[in-house]
Amino acid sequence: MLIDAHIHLDQYKERDIPTLLEEAEHVIAVSMNLPSCEKTLKLAEAYMKVKAAFGFHPEQPLPSNAEEEALFRWIRQYSHEMVAIGEVGLPYYLRQEKAIDVLPYVALLERFIVLAKELNKPIVLHAVYEDAGIVCDLLEKHQVTKAHFHWFKGDEEVIERMISNGYFISVTPDCTYETEIQQLIKKYPIELIMVETDGPWPFEGPFDNKRTSPWMMDHSVEVIASIKGLTTQEAARIITRNTTIFYNL
Repeated sequence: MLIDAHIHLDQYKERDIPTLLEEAEHVIAVSMNLPSCEKTLKLAEAYMKVKAAFGFHPEQPLPSNAEEEALFRWIRQYSHEMVAIGEVGLPYYLRQEKAIDVLPYVALLERFIVLAKELNKPIVLHAVYEDAGIVCDLLEKHQVTKAHFHWFKGDEEVIERMISNGYFISVTPDCTYETEIQQLIKKYPIELIMVETDGPWPFEGPFDNKRTSPWMMDHSVEVIASIKGLTTQEAARIITRNTTIFYNL
């Protein structure tokens, strides 16, 4: 079975979680905000397969100063219970909908990067297209190398930069029908690739009207194997090893 490198497990109905977990070796359960972190922690305590990541998703209004301080205090308090800081990053899609000042988001992200370095934890990043360059600047500034860009999309220049720095990406089931993601897989070394679902986010193509679940990663690995000229078993072994080592599972 595969490791789901990025899933919002706290957003599923509780009754569905045991079935979902039967389909994966482990799941990296990321968080959206403090209440989400608290729920993710409870899931990690209840299920051995669940590995928690704590953070603040950038595609939402910023927390107040009091909320931000409470979140950082909480993460430090429960840092021994998490495998990573995440999900954190920059609000690319939110900025497509309305004009917002990105600089406070950059400042919050930088604070998370500093925290990841302080706690010696990997960081899980939501950063696509031009935002990825800003994030690379911050990672390089603070010499943080253990970075995972989930569901990444970007141009040739930033892809080369990320590869050079040894940053990981993870691929969602949309690789089965999105040419852009297939081209990314072709360019990116398999030694730096993981797979994820980003569930419960829904997918199209062969997954239309299906609940997003870890079994979908099998199809992602088949695509990766085909592009890389490997057997499905070889690709699955490499990807699982990548995720196990990156998250120290």
